[in-house]
Amino acid sequence: MVQQQQLDRAFAALADATRRDVLERLGRGPATLGELAEPSGMTLTGMSKHVRVLEDAGLVTTEKVGRTRQCRLGTERLDDAMAWITFYQRLWERRLDGLDAYFTLTKGTES
Repeated sequence: MVQQQQLDRAFAALADATRRDVLERLGRGPATLGELAEPSGMTLTGMSKHVRVLEDAGLVTTEKVGRTRQCRLGTERLDDAMAWITFYQRLWERRLDGLDAYFTLTKGTES
C-alpha cells in the first residue's frame, strides 16, 4: 500500500507540465523559488505550491538559505515509477509478440 501511495504521488507530480519543467530545470543544478518562477511569470506562492507537490513526492528537496528557498532534485528518484512502467511495458510486449506469432502461424496455415 505504501508503494502504491508513492507511485500515486510521483505520477500526480509528473502530471503537470510546470512541475516537469521544474524538474528539468533542477536537473541543471539548484535554483531558488524565484529562479524557478521567473520563466513562467508565476508568483512565488504559485511556484511554492508546485514545489511542495514535488517535495511530497520526494522528487525535490528545499532548504532555507538566508531569505530564499533553495531547491534541488530530491534523493527519491523515479526508480519505483520506472519499475512499474517497465513491468507493464514488458507485459504488453509479450502479449503483442504472442499476437504476432498467432497471426504468423494462422497466415501460414491458410495457404
